[in-house]
Amino acid sequence: MPLPKPPTKRADMLSTDDFLSQPKPVKPAKSTTRVSSVKSVSIASHEPTHDLPKLIPSIAKTARNVSPVVMERPMAPTMASKANTPPAHVSMAPTATRRGRVSEGPPKLFVLDTNVLLHDPMSLFRFQEHDIYLPMITLEELDGHKKGMTEVARNARQVSRDLDGLAADLSCGQRVDPSSGIALGKTGHVEAGGKLYFQTGGIDVTLPAGLPQGKADNQILGVVHALRNQHTGRDVVLVSKDINMRIKARALGLQAEDYFNDKTLDDGDLLYTGMQPLPADFWERHAKGMESWQQIGVTFYRVSGPMVASFMVNQFVFLDGPGVTPWYGKVTEITGKTAVLKTLKDYTHQKHSVWGVAARNREQNFALNLLMDPECDFVTLSGSAGTGKTLMTLAAALSQVLDDRRYTEIIVTRVTVPVGEDIGFLPGTEEEKMSPWMGALDDNLEVLARGDSSAGEWGRSATNELVRSKIKIKSMNFMRGRTFLNKFVIIDEAQNLTPKQMKTLITRAGPGTKIICLGNLAQIDTPYLTEGSSGLTYAVDKFKGWPHSGHITLARGERSRLADFASEVL
Repeated sequence: MPLPKPPTKRADMLSTDDFLSQPKPVKPAKSTTRVSSVKSVSIASHEPTHDLPKLIPSIAKTARNVSPVVMERPMAPTMASKANTPPAHVSMAPTATRRGRVSEGPPKLFVLDTNVLLHDPMSLFRFQEHDIYLPMITLEELDGHKKGMTEVARNARQVSRDLDGLAADLSCGQRVDPSSGIALGKTGHVEAGGKLYFQTGGIDVTLPAGLPQGKADNQILGVVHALRNQHTGRDVVLVSKDINMRIKARALGLQAEDYFNDKTLDDGDLLYTGMQPLPADFWERHAKGMESWQQIGVTFYRVSGPMVASFMVNQFVFLDGPGVTPWYGKVTEITGKTAVLKTLKDYTHQKHSVWGVAARNREQNFALNLLMDPECDFVTLSGSAGTGKTLMTLAAALSQVLDDRRYTEIIVTRVTVPVGEDIGFLPGTEEEKMSPWMGALDDNLEVLARGDSSAGEWGRSATNELVRSKIKIKSMNFMRGRTFLNKFVIIDEAQNLTPKQMKTLITRAGPGTKIICLGNLAQIDTPYLTEGSSGLTYAVDKFKGWPHSGHITLARGERSRLADFASEVL
């Protein structure tokens, strides 16, 4: 095709005929990111058309062997509401092109209880393509919780802002159409493909006589009952964190589910332990191409074999058993199909004790290796009572603050959730108010101070004063906006933290700061938190495999024989 005539003057434009006569650019073929190994079935042009039915079964058989497109992993694994079918409100990671349906059948209609919105302010956008219905009593209860500086009040205000953003384009005086709803993805949350419905009118429903009509929970149950009768072709499900609310709903024949999106794990036994046993023939199976070298008294091994795929960085591996020489190591690097293992420092020997504290078992040895490693910025320790979490952490902190001068001071904080009845307001400063909650800290400091018996009474008193001057007890209520520089931060009773609170504390870390989270997942005192939704479980699962973090689950108690026996039989 001939080119258009050249311009005769500056800033001249092509004529309409010349512009339309230009050939359109050829679009490149779309590339396929996932290609399945499928045998191609070709139909030659010279083949007769009557052979086409013979090829259809072959094509169908080939199509059955094609693996479907694998969607991204859910942000939070959830328990199945039906056999082999996950609940519909599993939050999937948003993608640029995923706007299609995820589950089969018509979209479900989820009626949210107020406690779900107060627990997770982003729960409106966690239900994929399904629709959400908010009763008016839910909005009334939400309005009653918005005042204050607590976490619940902040979540209530966040939900109110999200709802205001969804309904912002409605004209003044316009009523929300009950049949159309509001698209949940209009504010940028592309993972939400459903619609939001408000209760815009009264619902006449008759509940059993034993349920008081004026209670908010019973009014929500009435709304769910009426919606089930109105929408016979779709599932109407109540989502609530209140166990009794779900029991009442199921007693009335209504579908009810817990809010699963905040659960990191369905079962606490599936939590990453931070260590992995090696088979007895590990060295024989991985001897091919193995390299070893020594550096500063530490032996390194570069191995390749079938078990490398299951390793994670900073995961401890051990070879122990009858008739086998014990060997303990840590994975320091994973490159392709090879991994680098290094031997550990033996903290079970008294000459390597940390402030007089020596490891008494294998897991404590692993924990002290993490606590004393300057390259590990974030360490989590979980275990039952008496496993030595607080004692080892305090010993490692004092050693690195007073002896090595690696950190400037120790900051200790914990969640102030009482086990029994609350004792009321406490007088004094911030540290004086926190001192009743820090009984475990005082007990462990007494153990560490008794280690030096040759110092005398005056020496021990001076040591206690020095230790106290380097330990600061802070409340979690005043952590927002702070930045810790070169601090050794200990978060005790971390199992009572929510994932949002855990994120708030970890993001306070500045340059040179090390954060240690201690907790026992069997002793959760915060309402609406379980082993799967605890902030400690959330942090362990998200940080596993990061080169500057580590986790160990302590299994054996070392407090006393009485405490060990009580933890087993009681």
